[in-house]
Amino acid sequence: DTYIQQKVDGIVIVSVDQNGIMPAVKSAAAAKIPVIAVDGILPAGPQASQISVDNYAAGKMIGEFYVDYVKKNLGGKATLGVVGALNSDLQNIRQKGFDDAVKPAGVSTQVGVVDGRNIQDQALSAAENLYTGNPELQTVYATGEPALVGAIAAAQSQGRTEKVKIFGWDLSPQAIGAIDAGYLVGVVQQDPYQEGQKAIEALGTLAGGGTVPKEIKVPVTIVTKANVEQFRAA
Repeated sequence: DTYIQQKVDGIVIVSVDQNGIMPAVKSAAAAKIPVIAVDGILPAGPQASQISVDNYAAGKMIGEFYVDYVKKNLGGKATLGVVGALNSDLQNIRQKGFDDAVKPAGVSTQVGVVDGRNIQDQALSAAENLYTGNPELQTVYATGEPALVGAIAAAQSQGRTEKVKIFGWDLSPQAIGAIDAGYLVGVVQQDPYQEGQKAIEALGTLAGGGTVPKEIKVPVTIVTKANVEQFRAA
């Protein structure tokens, strides 16, 4: 019941819940079946390669973008709230990268971190609590798509779209709309197409008897109003 399999061009794609994933990887490796992990970061194990974003570096990248924006547009100082997912190691790494860029710059006063648990409804509720508890909040950082969508929806429902500037991760129709409206300033956009492409290339190399790097990093883009058009259709 753990496995959902589909076969695409001779390659079996298996989705496994988080509790069952490492036993499945170990079983595959024991059967001499190479395993490539894509996007979600697996614990250390026999997988041949991990293809992903450098979440710390990308968090730092959006943090540096945030610092520059606050200096240029908000008088060099702003209050900051974070909508995170404290149950997600990956999103905590994104927050650490952001914090490591922002805190030394001294441009923000952080009013708190709320936990959206990577679930959209919970992220919405957490963001609403963040706004309600901080009526003068100026900026928000969201560490993933549910957090970002929640922060956007909460800003809309509470009439805060003219007062708050949001920064976050992962485009969605809601994010595109908020960029167009001007209150979502910058979004870290990953490249799922390139992640998939590199995964298939790595599997092809392994099938041919070659070796691949243990980690393959895929770059990100910060999407703003200036470059959003190239992402809109996707």
